[in-house]
Amino acid sequence: MTTTALQVNGIAKRFGALTALRDVTLHVDKGEVLGLIGDNGAGKSTLIKILCGYHRPDAGDIIVDGTPVVLRSVDHARSLGIDTVYQDLALINELSVYHNMFLNRELIRWPLLSNRVMRRRAAEHLKDMGVNIPDVTVEVAKLSGGQRQAIAVARSVYSDARVLLLDEPLAAMGAKEGALILDLIRDLKRRGSVSVIIIAHNYAQVLDVCDRVNLLQHGRITFDKRATDTSLEELTELVVAEYRRPR
Repeated sequence: MTTTALQVNGIAKRFGALTALRDVTLHVDKGEVLGLIGDNGAGKSTLIKILCGYHRPDAGDIIVDGTPVVLRSVDHARSLGIDTVYQDLALINELSVYHNMFLNRELIRWPLLSNRVMRRRAAEHLKDMGVNIPDVTVEVAKLSGGQRQAIAVARSVYSDARVLLLDEPLAAMGAKEGALILDLIRDLKRRGSVSVIIIAHNYAQVLDVCDRVNLLQHGRITFDKRATDTSLEELTELVVAEYRRPR
């Protein structure tokens, strides 16, 4: 029985004359948190969009739970347990917390929505994950950035996601809001039921919450180490060295 939740081999992607990814090979084990770092334009978001079924790769293989797959769409990836939380979160400001928790996954008791059940389950899910939102009927527009991010993560986890892709979840957050999300990721790691790939630019945070770190450069993974075997200085030097290379 494989311990690898998601693996990609030799992934390549071009957009016209632009080569976004050349030969990406990486994996994330079951229950592991993998930090994906790299400069702007390195192809991190393109890779995430391939892993979630939004883009089709031009070459390479995707393997989910030991089985090769061709991801046909975002919905197909979700059906296989792969879900993504983007920076824009895909939340609707005018809807309540509990309606956003069940967005596109609504519980229906024909012909009406099961609002009472969704309210109760949303409150239970958020409490279970340690997210303090006293009133799930409030509009998400009234919440902090950290609370909104937590809602998007909880929605994916309780929709049976087994691989969670987080695209810059800490971007533009203050220390207090960022701490909420870091605690949420630590909780997922303790549970061990969800594998996480997180894109982040703050290397100290990556080392704090991730089990392993990958560096994406020139369309390839050029660095793969356990977080305990590397350091902030090493990661910083790897990226800075790229600017020192002769052009």
